[in-house]
Amino acid sequence: MIRAFVLATALALASAGAATAQDAGRSNLESAEAAYDRGDYAEAVRWYRMAADQGLADAQFVLGFMYANGRGVPQNEAEAVRWYRMAADQGLADARFVLGFMYSNGRGVPQNYAEAVRWYRMAADQGNAIAQSNLGVMYANGRGVPQNEAEAVRWYRMAADQGDEIAQVNLGDMYSNGRGVPQNDAEAVRWYRMAADQGNALAQLYVGQRYANGQGVSRNDAEAARWYRMAADQGNAQAQFNLGVMYDVGRGVPQNYADAIRWYRMAADQGFASAQFKLGGMYEDGRGVPQNYADAMRWYRMAADQGNATAQTIIGSMYGNTFRDVQVVPQNYAEAVRWYRMAADQGNSQGQLSLGHRYLHGEGVPTNYVEAYKWFALSAAQGNVFASTPRDFVLEKMTPAQIAEGQRLVAAWRPS
Repeated sequence: MIRAFVLATALALASAGAATAQDAGRSNLESAEAAYDRGDYAEAVRWYRMAADQGLADAQFVLGFMYANGRGVPQNEAEAVRWYRMAADQGLADARFVLGFMYSNGRGVPQNYAEAVRWYRMAADQGNAIAQSNLGVMYANGRGVPQNEAEAVRWYRMAADQGDEIAQVNLGDMYSNGRGVPQNDAEAVRWYRMAADQGNALAQLYVGQRYANGQGVSRNDAEAARWYRMAADQGNAQAQFNLGVMYDVGRGVPQNYADAIRWYRMAADQGFASAQFKLGGMYEDGRGVPQNYADAMRWYRMAADQGNATAQTIIGSMYGNTFRDVQVVPQNYAEAVRWYRMAADQGNSQGQLSLGHRYLHGEGVPTNYVEAYKWFALSAAQGNVFASTPRDFVLEKMTPAQIAEGQRLVAAWRPS
């Protein structure tokens, strides 16, 4: 009887002590949040640490955040992981998700996809939508688990049904491409639209593209332009470029070269190569801006430096000849060959044709009928109607051995 009384008393005292510690921890957490709200991060860390040391998972989680982002303490991702793990071990879903993220990206711990999946799954099973979405990504790409697109769809759908916009975009992609589900453009649009209505710029771009192409919805250029504008206003470079094209050709909006230039420039300033190329064309033709071949070359060069094959061919022609009867840069056949080769190696038929002419005439390279034939033949095989005549012309000048070598080079060629 006495033993039972002593045991009951001890349990009561322990429970009271735990309650007192939790109360103190919550009080410290409140002080930490107040300090954080007024921007005193060092003071916030001091209070968060006290609450964390008293076992509050929320405080442990936030202290991990402070270390991860260097707020109130020097940035230290390993220390962030340590605090995230304490909170995760107490079952805090957000901490489990973040710990999965740290393992997935090798931040504060060695990258380990299997461990990332393990933590994502714990958080996902607790209903954490972002963890569900990220777990879908892991299944879609076979990271830490065998690739399983149907399983990816299942996790994306759980997150999407909770309103997670990234999962909605990813689920739209799965329907658009028939991955893990039957291909269904209408269903893709439905999920894209949900994310777009939440302000997701990528989804807005995709909805615009579906209206522009009549995929899953009736084609509607005005509606396409409206969605492009929403995404473009958020800085999406592809949407800015697409909206520029709409103004350039007058689709869904009145044709307006000045507006086309404005949107092209926004995208080009973000390094979007197609927009840089279009700006080059606008300056070349004098559409929306005064005609200026030097500015055209500048924008073409930016696009060419990013691998735009058509821009590379144009740069080659500027070095090789007068451009529209204007010598934009000093003639330099060797430089022309360099740019033509970049385009030709990518499979650009005009670059191949131009490179063939340089080898035929010995401009910038020694005359070489075998190389000339190779490039003419490759260009002609793509349907370039201007390549067959010089191909046949150079064939007449070649020996049987040269013809055999040229044909071998054509058969062996692959785009780089």
